[in-house]
Amino acid sequence: MAIFLIDLAPSEMERRLREALTVYVDAMRYPRGTENQRAAMWLEHIRRRGWKAVAAVEVADPAGADPSAIAGADPDSRALPAVDLSNAPMVGVAYGYPGAPGQWWQQQVVLGLQRSGFPPQAISRVMSSYFELTELHIQPRAQGHGLGEALVRRLLAGRQEDHVLLSTPETNGEANRAWRLYRRLGFTDIIRGYYFAGDPRAFAILGRALPL
Repeated sequence: MAIFLIDLAPSEMERRLREALTVYVDAMRYPRGTENQRAAMWLEHIRRRGWKAVAAVEVADPAGADPSAIAGADPDSRALPAVDLSNAPMVGVAYGYPGAPGQWWQQQVVLGLQRSGFPPQAISRVMSSYFELTELHIQPRAQGHGLGEALVRRLLAGRQEDHVLLSTPETNGEANRAWRLYRRLGFTDIIRGYYFAGDPRAFAILGRALPL
């Protein structure tokens, strides 16, 4: 088997939404049926200005492919075998879009920054030009092989925003693959122990300057 990275146009994400949501549910270990609750939100995100998505797909022994490689990890790569990737099984997905006033997530983070004592100038500096890394998920069976980093790098390549921001659940000792990935990529703390409205879990808001 070989893994390839592909860009997902809005129409392709809509067509493969159920598959992408299955990756999300499996990666997060959510109960079946969660994908039905999230579908409308993901569809709304697709329509936002500057939305971008990438996916990792799996192909069985394509001619000329190195099974140990992640082809297309370099966004400028043109050396892909002549195989149809449009329906290859999806094992990873990531997407995001530029932050903007009026978005629920931005409003929540601004509120958190205010509560944490950030002065208005600092809040403006962080929130005026950023790309929100909204979702990043890898099928459990495909984790531990560098797919997360490859997807993030492809997603963020060529971005014009000053920063990238994300939120991730707090974990004792930051002891999981997501946290290790974000730290390895240079993400630092913006807010810790933040509670989004309607979610009982504590989250961290992490960010770093762009380009990656």
